Amino acid sequence: MIELQAVSKRYGHKQALDGVILSLPKGKIIGLVGENGSGKTTLLKLISGLLTPDSGVAALDGKVITRRVAATIAYMPDTDLFYSYFTISQLFEFYNSQFEDFQMKKAEEIAEFLNISMDAKIRTLSKGNRGRVKIAVTLGREAEYYLLDEPFSGLDPMVREDIAKGLIRFTDTERQTVLMSTHELKEVEPLLDELIVLKGGQILAHKEIDEIRDRYGMDATSWLVSLFRE
Repeated sequence: MIELQAVSKRYGHKQALDGVILSLPKGKIIGLVGENGSGKTTLLKLISGLLTPDSGVAALDGKVITRRVAATIAYMPDTDLFYSYFTISQLFEFYNSQFEDFQMKKAEEIAEFLNISMDAKIRTLSKGNRGRVKIAVTLGREAEYYLLDEPFSGLDPMVREDIAKGLIRFTDTERQTVLMSTHELKEVEPLLDELIVLKGGQILAHKEIDEIRDRYGMDATSWLVSLFRE
């Protein structure tokens, strides 16, 4: 389990996270939503070990999170920093050399499912296909947690649908957790078990999707709008 205990992070005069308390169990697909600047990316980077809290504790299975959690947590940033001269095959080989849990066969299966040519060079790919490649190399790992920062941002509906299907097919929700930040809540709601809402660096709400539907009688998007109006 990932646990954050009163975690805060500041950039200069800006308070990015303010006393966040959060528990993330295994076996869930969780949406992370909020306005721009609400702290979503900072939260994901803290959990992935790329940032250190100014105060509070971020822990994985009772141990303080450091960069070493990269061995069990797969983080996909909102931008890709791939070597443009790599082919997809070379990119997979690179990931295979960096992460012990990278499964070449699984990554190749995901690439085939997402219609990615292994011989294509990254610099020749469209934005949509680069999005597919990011998902393939991330899900190609057998990680306990997948942290996805805006995996659907700027992609056309067909690509979003393919990526959503890939998330369902290539993760084991009995033992793996997916935490994704997104602005496309209406499209990803059918995938989600839980929803975390950030506002001003604090958790405004953390609800199960079924609870939102049963208790409030509305879909997650409508509930989110009503929450921000309160």
